[in-house]
Amino acid sequence: MNEVLWAVGRASGVVALVLLTASLWLGIVARSGRPLPGMPRFSVTLVHRNLSLLSVVFITVHVLTLLLDPYAKMTPADIVVPFAGAVQPFWLGLGTVAVDLMIAVTVTALLRRRLGVRVFKTIHWLSYALWPVALLHSIGDGTDGRSGWMLLLAAASVLFVIVAVLWRASAGFIEGAMTRRKELS
Repeated sequence: MNEVLWAVGRASGVVALVLLTASLWLGIVARSGRPLPGMPRFSVTLVHRNLSLLSVVFITVHVLTLLLDPYAKMTPADIVVPFAGAVQPFWLGLGTVAVDLMIAVTVTALLRRRLGVRVFKTIHWLSYALWPVALLHSIGDGTDGRSGWMLLLAAASVLFVIVAVLWRASAGFIEGAMTRRKELS
């Protein structure tokens, strides 16, 4: 049973990182004011939201399986109190910070209409901190964190996000009301 918990915890962490990367990428692209080829802008936003929620599911599976795995030696406090873990407290603490940020971003996204756009956007900017913290956690605390395939996945993730940021920062960037007016005409 321990091997199953370890494997599920490990795999769910890797899948969560891939989903978070894709979600961040789509979030950046959706705000660029330009549609993706073959995909209307509203679809990009829906896929972004669904990938984000799916990443929450995989992060929850990751945390719960490692909490139940005696090899991981995690306690319930490790989930909410950063840098207090018995094993690799710094790297585990980064995971805890990422989970705390994820909770804040997810809750405000789900309550977006009640909180208002300004509060939602302000807290949603934490996604830009959440992703690199989660990436560092996966490299530092993951069983395969320093293996060739994981470092390649991490490098590809970083490149993927950098390309999206550069695309968004390029001269053709349009946002907000201008974009909406253009889409309506």
